[in-house]
Amino acid sequence: MAKKSRDFSFHKELIQQLVTLSTSAFGLAAALAWNDTIQQTVKEFIEPRIPGLGVLSRFIYAIIVTTLGVVITFQLSRLASRWGIKK
Repeated sequence: MAKKSRDFSFHKELIQQLVTLSTSAFGLAAALAWNDTIQQTVKEFIEPRIPGLGVLSRFIYAIIVTTLGVVITFQLSRLASRWGIKK
């Protein structure tokens, strides 16, 4: 009986790791897509209206990305704590 319990825990751990890996892969793909989208938005809408931004446009981009990252991470952490998911 103990052997079956260990086998089940191995499969459970394996599935948890696969979920983590696939989530990370999709997260990276989404981050790259948003990266291009935000960069293009800054180039098309902010740089033409305020010429000569250069480095400042990169700061605006970094602030947007950081804000999105913090808000999304905060919301996911709240959701995980509501569901009792340990970090």
